Amino acid sequence: MASPACKGIYPILYAFFDGGNRLDEAAMRLQARACLKAGAHGLAVLGLITEVRKLSRDERLAVITAAVEEAAGAVPVAVTVAEDSVREQGAMVRAAAELGASWVILQPPRTGDTSEAGLLRFFGAVADASPLPVAIQNAPEYLGVGLGPEAIATLNRNHPNVVLLKGEGSALSIKRTIEQTQGAVAVFNGRGGLEITDCLRAGCVGMIPAPECFDRQVRIVELVASGEEAEAEAVYREILPLITFLMQSIDTCLCYGKRIVARRIGLDGPVVDRDLPLEPTPFGLEAMERYGARLEPF
Repeated sequence: MASPACKGIYPILYAFFDGGNRLDEAAMRLQARACLKAGAHGLAVLGLITEVRKLSRDERLAVITAAVEEAAGAVPVAVTVAEDSVREQGAMVRAAAELGASWVILQPPRTGDTSEAGLLRFFGAVADASPLPVAIQNAPEYLGVGLGPEAIATLNRNHPNVVLLKGEGSALSIKRTIEQTQGAVAVFNGRGGLEITDCLRAGCVGMIPAPECFDRQVRIVELVASGEEAEAEAVYREILPLITFLMQSIDTCLCYGKRIVARRIGLDGPVVDRDLPLEPTPFGLEAMERYGARLEPF
């Protein structure tokens, strides 16, 4: 079921909120349009960067609607599904499909049986209810639970629409997963685009980073595809300090990365944080500005 378009750089949209701490749909659409203008191969929504678990169901649907409508069929839209039961995930998958999503990324539940056997049953049941291609988000470092390569291959054998993997690991671990699953699933990696050149060499079909410097990552993909690896490495070296700064933690990314994106898309007004334990500091903002100084508006 995987489309040839399931590859490249899919920036995952930040959730922007207005002064009343409501989802700012106009800002979400502005962000989506900016990403499309800057060459995104696809859009992704509702993962950790979109603060999916802080959003109500209606807000999640509004985010999907905004991304799909702005993409207007020009690029695919991948939707993370993070509900905690098979029934709820199945309902969100169907809603995403009805709204025009291209594929879905299933996060493991926070409750219930989160052993590997339990996750196999959970993901398999949701996949069987999905009319769309399915990716599994395998991010034990961030989510606390995950699947081994054999379990991933088993999901693909037993549920043929499980054709993608959204990893959050090192290039070395991603390479092992690709080898041990024998190419059963197409693999995207995240981690802000850290090790992007090695991830592409390892066999990743693409990356799902936050949007801060995704346009540079699009350029890296193009350069690697054309065999210009030295130039690709040069572009990567330019953005590596920023990625390293932001990837200290998800909260660091949400605090400072979102502010970089707000500036690059020309968003007016202050950035509003929703239940974020990390507040920007003068030292952090100075570092953010220094690392992001070369990033022009989209």
